[in-house]
Amino acid sequence: MGGVYSNQQIQTFIDEGWLVVDHAITLDQIQPASLDLRLGDIAYRMRASFLPGKDQPVMDRLANFTMHSIDLSAGAVLEKGCVYLVPLQERLALPPSIDAITNAKSSTGRLDILTRTIVDGGTEFDRIPAGYCGPLYAEICPRSFSVLVRPGLLLNQIRFRNGPSTLNDQELQELHERTPLLDVDTVIHQGIGFSVDLAPQAPMLVGFRAKPHTAVIDLARVGHYEVSDYWEPVHSQNGQVILDPGAFYILVSKESVNIPPEYAAEMAPYLAMVGEFRVHYAGFFDPGFGHDRSGGRGSRAVLEVRCHEVPFVLNDGQVVGRLVYERMAHVPTLLYGSEIASNYQGQGLKLSKHFKAFE
Repeated sequence: MGGVYSNQQIQTFIDEGWLVVDHAITLDQIQPASLDLRLGDIAYRMRASFLPGKDQPVMDRLANFTMHSIDLSAGAVLEKGCVYLVPLQERLALPPSIDAITNAKSSTGRLDILTRTIVDGGTEFDRIPAGYCGPLYAEICPRSFSVLVRPGLLLNQIRFRNGPSTLNDQELQELHERTPLLDVDTVIHQGIGFSVDLAPQAPMLVGFRAKPHTAVIDLARVGHYEVSDYWEPVHSQNGQVILDPGAFYILVSKESVNIPPEYAAEMAPYLAMVGEFRVHYAGFFDPGFGHDRSGGRGSRAVLEVRCHEVPFVLNDGQVVGRLVYERMAHVPTLLYGSEIASNYQGQGLKLSKHFKAFE
């Protein structure tokens, strides 16, 4: 039976040379079910996003799309609305039985930095075929804020798998009955559905909307920036919010999420017909997220929401996404939470780690 590889197995990959690096991987890169990937020394400003296509190396396509290159060694600003391609410090030499998926880290998604991975011969973003040998590249498009980056910065992460690992609806239902995955009953269909919380908080606060004109955010600074300089509060008096086209929102799920140690999960869109918006920019949930062996009720999922073509009314309790659960190949020796200084365990409505706490 297949499964997602755990932190101790990732360490074995490093020792056996399946992960090829010029600079040694640090312990803080290794997460319970994934590895954080580091930016390299150069960024290419692109005319457009692209996929290389079957049998095409990424570097061979750069000449068609590159406008100029940027040295990141002393730090450089990636401007809002622009597309960049950055070679990552890690390379892969995967065995034929192992594939991988990538995703933006939580803090990356909460800043509305669209970050996707491409590989040589790639025909999909964030999907790396079994047996792939070659470099990794991060396509980066800051959408709400211009950001200052440096080599070694961690924007995305990779998860390794061996064979089919996704739980089907029956397996998910059985797991939910044994160990509640959400703190309320929910829809189970190609994953476990969750909804948005628009019931008024603190007082009437239900989320935040990114301001359109702000200063640069240095991604190396934690707990540094004032919330009011970058975000507008979103209030609700009647359990609904009208989303504006093109605007970016931080909201929170109504349900609390539990990821048992034997499983990992990924946030995925629900269905296109539920509305003209997207809820999914950073999607990995590690084993141990929201899990409390003493019987705690889990952690809520922060939702990164962008409305599409027309204004859309979002209602309290509306199902907006789903969690797809995967079994682990081995239970990790590290779990998400205090033992690895995780930033978002036990969270409610919460912005990225770069901002000071809001009242």
